[in-house]
Amino acid sequence: MDLYLLLHSVLMHISAAIVILVYIPLSIPVKLFVWAFVKPLRKEDLRGKVVLITGASSGIGEELAYQYAKKGACLSLVARRKHALEGVAAATRERGAPDVLVVPADVSDPEQSRRAVEETVAHFGKLNHLVANAGAWSISFFDEITNITAFTKMMATKAAQVRFYETLRSELGSEVGVTILTAGFVESEMTKGKAIQRDGEVAVDEEARDVQIGVFPVARVEKLCEAALNIIRRGDWYVTWPSLYLTLPLIACLAPEVLTWQSYALYNAKKGTPPLSQRMLDATGAKRFYPPSLRSHPGIKTDKTGDQREEDDAASNV
Repeated sequence: MDLYLLLHSVLMHISAAIVILVYIPLSIPVKLFVWAFVKPLRKEDLRGKVVLITGASSGIGEELAYQYAKKGACLSLVARRKHALEGVAAATRERGAPDVLVVPADVSDPEQSRRAVEETVAHFGKLNHLVANAGAWSISFFDEITNITAFTKMMATKAAQVRFYETLRSELGSEVGVTILTAGFVESEMTKGKAIQRDGEVAVDEEARDVQIGVFPVARVEKLCEAALNIIRRGDWYVTWPSLYLTLPLIACLAPEVLTWQSYALYNAKKGTPPLSQRMLDATGAKRFYPPSLRSHPGIKTDKTGDQREEDDAASNV
């Protein structure tokens, strides 16, 4: 058995050496040629294609719906907030979507997710693109959490999803394309401060948001989605945007201690002292570079009509 394990270990190391020393140097010029001259000529025509987008009521999901609509795609918009979805649906029709279906559903519930897909296929007769976009964010420290069960909503919405879709890609082969989008800070309800709080409730906390973002740039969602859809149509496997984040996986692989040290230095605060990220933000005034939608008491979409919101505002002022 020891000899068997040793043999496998040697073979794996030899394989890794061949990949690093032979395959990668030879494949780089080929990949660059395909990226520059072949894929731009093979962009998918989205006219009449059916696209189901989760988390479509705001942020990245909403903007992707607009980008797909401009290309003539039919849309199935899925999120929990029906009133907000209907507003997005109206806007997509104005941008060129020939047919739009609104499906109010909570995709954290498997049965509601199944229903969303079934209603889409029943309505359009097919499904060409699935944009699995819905997610949740928390900016609380672990030792501050008072309701740990509520954080199951967040688990698997980030890194685990990347690994899941990479595995799915290997199972499906070329039959189904899988493009994984990893974005930096982009204007959305999350970067407006909406997050799962330490008690498990979802609320807006702009101060905690500022600590998390610090001096890092917050990109415009339109730019992200334009770039993402362009790459999706080319059939690329990954979209990392803005490009400044492309170096992070390399650093995490070669020097994980650097990222750990950086995170600890930026976000951990000593008693009575704001975190370094907050102090850097205040000292540089970098908040003025936030997109306008994030700078002044950003609103979060609700399922209430305008009249209902006015009644709530009036009641809160009594």
